[in-house]
Amino acid sequence: MRNYSRFIPGDEIDAVQQWRFGAIETAAQLLQAQVKVRETEHDAAQQEVARQESFRAGYADGVAQGHAQAQAEVQQQMADFLANQAAQSGQHFSELFQSTQAQLDQAQQVMAQGVLELSCELARQVLRQELSVNPNVLLPVIREAIDLLGAEHRSAVVRLHPTDLEVLEGVLATEFSGLGLSLRADSTLQPGGCLVESAGMVVDATLQKRWQRAVATLGLTSTWEATDEPA
Repeated sequence: MRNYSRFIPGDEIDAVQQWRFGAIETAAQLLQAQVKVRETEHDAAQQEVARQESFRAGYADGVAQGHAQAQAEVQQQMADFLANQAAQSGQHFSELFQSTQAQLDQAQQVMAQGVLELSCELARQVLRQELSVNPNVLLPVIREAIDLLGAEHRSAVVRLHPTDLEVLEGVLATEFSGLGLSLRADSTLQPGGCLVESAGMVVDATLQKRWQRAVATLGLTSTWEATDEPA
């Protein structure tokens, strides 16, 4: 190994070149540039990380908002559906109630009609029984017929069933002694009925007519049949 601690003789120096500090400055500048590049890259990397974090946060917020919006839309649709179902159910219930009420009203009318008809039938039986045992119930009918004709000072003809005439002849002759009253038996009439004639006018007080007028006031059209009479 050669010893370079001694001075170098001039004959050993072929050429001499002056030392310049430019190379050192260039190296320093290069190092500084490299450091700046690294810092720039580091900053860029941090910015990218921040951008990625911001993107992820924004994406998460967007997902959360989308989920919340979708949930709100689903809830609104459910509320609309339930409201529509409630409206339909209410309408159906109203229609059902009205139909039921109409059926109830109809049933009540049928029942009322049935009760009315039954009452009329019972009244018919009671009246028929009364006429069969007490012909005197015909007296008010004859009086009313004579009053309607205004025959107090005129003559009148009273037609009765033979059995009624047999019972009422004496009573009528006494009560209307001041009136030219003519009593005639008429087998075409049913017991309990009569025809009163005066001056060309006739009052039909037969059982059929009286019964029809009575039930007509009740809205019925029942007739008094001859077959209803006891044999």
